[in-house]
Amino acid sequence: MKRAFFIAATLLAFASCLHAQSSDTTLYTYDTLKSANGEQIFHAICQGCHMPDAKGAIGAGAYPALANNPKLASPQYMTAVVLFGRHDMPSFGTKPATHGNFFRDAMLTDEQVADVVNYVRTHFGNHYTNSITAAEVAAMHPQTTASTPTSH
Repeated sequence: MKRAFFIAATLLAFASCLHAQSSDTTLYTYDTLKSANGEQIFHAICQGCHMPDAKGAIGAGAYPALANNPKLASPQYMTAVVLFGRHDMPSFGTKPATHGNFFRDAMLTDEQVADVVNYVRTHFGNHYTNSITAAEVAAMHPQTTASTPTSH
């Protein structure tokens, strides 16, 4: 009897953990992510580390809270983090197709970067009223210049 109770309690606890992990059951693929808006991008990508409530987590790594975060007062700061990564966070800026990167299929357009930045900055206890545009995101990309070989 005790064993049956233990097994039932364990299964119930496991099921509760699975349900608590994510409230969004939508599965995003490379094709559907291409048309995702800021909220969908947060739920498809960001909440995996920063958690569904954006309060962050500490475990296998340290994932900072986005909720009530004063660093997000600058949309350019958050945009730079999304575009170029920071510490162990990967870059989600667009890259050439030839760039070998595990996260290549999760690269975001300038419009999507602006959408997710604006979404996070107006949700999770953040109430920033200024926003960033796709054109401003595009201006933050490093300008690539063709290098010309020097002759000796």
